[in-house]
Amino acid sequence: MRHLVGVMLAVVMAAVLFFVTTWGYLKLGGVRTGTSPLWHDRAAVEGFAALAATGLLAGILIAVPRISPLAAGVPGLVLLAWTGLYLSNTSRAVRYIPLKAHPYGTGFADLLAGGVLALAGLAMIIPLFVPSRWGHRHVAPPSAPVTAEGDTTSYPDAQATQTMAGGSVFTSDWPSAATRPQPRIDPKSQAPWGPAEYS
Repeated sequence: MRHLVGVMLAVVMAAVLFFVTTWGYLKLGGVRTGTSPLWHDRAAVEGFAALAATGLLAGILIAVPRISPLAAGVPGLVLLAWTGLYLSNTSRAVRYIPLKAHPYGTGFADLLAGGVLALAGLAMIIPLFVPSRWGHRHVAPPSAPVTAEGDTTSYPDAQATQTMAGGSVFTSDWPSAATRPQPRIDPKSQAPWGPAEYS
């Protein structure tokens, strides 16, 4: 399904390349040179905006990993094949350009002759050679949380022996006899078993 959407995006990208790019190129071609800044020329601003929009769309299709590589790769391959045909048989490559009598066709032929479409095609086929763009990304399920008390299923008596007197060894319920201080022994007193006899 992802690659089917990629093919549809490839058709959209091809249409943008043919119509929007050539329209922007023709707008810039009609800009008059002078001393005034170009942002005061409406045609120049529109031309740059059209070319920037085409570059932004192509960049998204190239860079976003979730988009199928066919979205940018198929138009890129077409541009490279068209450039190769133009280098080998110029008249035949020009004959295949649609709307040749329209300014769009003329602008596309100028971009093809200038090598701009070849450079764009080289950039757009990059995702085709990235293996991770072809497969789905599998996310490993999170591991089961480890409890602080550990697993006591194998040792049923472990839970009973680990907690004493409400879960703590040091509690007030501990017998007082076990914690009272022991009497001190006088080191000079004689042991109850008498002195040792030496033979």
